[in-house]
Amino acid sequence: MGIATRDMGIDKDGTAKGTYTRGMEIKGRQVLFAEGARGSCSEELMDTFELRKAAGADPQTYGLGVKEVWEIPEEKCTPGLVMHTYGWPLQKSLNDKVYGGAFLYHMAPNKVLCGFVVGLDYENPYLSPYQTFQTWKHHPEISKHLEGGECVSYGARVLNEGGFYSIPKLTFPGGALIGCSAGFLNAFKIKGTHTAMKSGMLAAESVFELLTAEDARKSVYDHVWVDGSEEPAVNASDTTEECAVYQSKFDESWVHEELKEVRNFHGGFKMGTLMGFLNAGFISVISKGKETWALRNSKTDSEKTKPAAECEEIVYPKPDGKLSFELLSNLSRIGTNHEDQPSHLRIKPEFADIPANESYPVYAGPEQRFCPAKVYEYTDGSDTDGVPQLVINAQNCVHCKCCSIKMPKEYINWTVPEGAGGPNYDVM
Repeated sequence: MGIATRDMGIDKDGTAKGTYTRGMEIKGRQVLFAEGARGSCSEELMDTFELRKAAGADPQTYGLGVKEVWEIPEEKCTPGLVMHTYGWPLQKSLNDKVYGGAFLYHMAPNKVLCGFVVGLDYENPYLSPYQTFQTWKHHPEISKHLEGGECVSYGARVLNEGGFYSIPKLTFPGGALIGCSAGFLNAFKIKGTHTAMKSGMLAAESVFELLTAEDARKSVYDHVWVDGSEEPAVNASDTTEECAVYQSKFDESWVHEELKEVRNFHGGFKMGTLMGFLNAGFISVISKGKETWALRNSKTDSEKTKPAAECEEIVYPKPDGKLSFELLSNLSRIGTNHEDQPSHLRIKPEFADIPANESYPVYAGPEQRFCPAKVYEYTDGSDTDGVPQLVINAQNCVHCKCCSIKMPKEYINWTVPEGAGGPNYDVM
């Protein structure tokens, strides 16, 4: 029937403040969900309508991107310069199966945009995408672009990397998924804006066709309006239709063709860095998507984390405060804010025991390292019989969505915070 916005003006203990505002219902015959990667409503819709099962889709796999914007002397800036790197310090050998790499762009008149993306299907719970990025900046081929400059902004966000095999059924009664809510990123090109825009165009055309045809049918046998009121003459839930033509248009579009051609790109890196590059070269130069094999994925990113006892602890160099920074000092560059409101990061009731009984003792508390905003930390256990307890600093959250993906058993439910909360990005 449409959407309902959340109530606002509620304090941390759930009581209404003087600024309390009731949520609104916004009715619509079709709702298009364009929330980006790991959208909260979109994920719930996929579960409710079993959209992944309906499409025979693999679990979506993600990457976490951490990024900084630097201002450098104008004479050092080369607008249009683009660099992509793969390897150090994330991969130690050609057999390494951890997936990820970095980018560095120059932008007029005096900016450098740089960042590191780590595939969240990594195995070692001691890995820290943020610390990996800070270490990367010290490579001489990278540091020379930043020396003499100043970091002015920091941010983080997950992106879809599952590609073609992870695309769910796109429609359901009353709505559809578009853009990165559905997972249209081309991981081979590291681009998704063009596919997201095209999906929105296809959805708009499809919904227009559906609603105009529906109105034409109604005009024959029914009055849409009753007694001059602004309410439909029939119950909206009785007339809700599924815009199936959008799925058909997508299946016949260049977006479908483009993503299908590179469907086996990401899966190749599960065989190691060397095999990943050989596979990427073969599908991009020779087979052009006509290969007969399928490199599928059957596990979520959280299921791929190994117990800490099976992994080597990673010791990262201490930040120098010039090229690399402590996480909290970088967090101050975002201006993130979730003041006096209920925590939007909630432990699912059925997994309430996971932090203390599984995440910390088995996996060494990986949320302390993969979160790029230091939202999650553990106590020393001195007040709880030696059992460390999870502390959630929801006010730090930068809305990257990583915690809802990489937590053991995905124990965090990422709900929507109040409007205007979260990171205040500039040139990000």
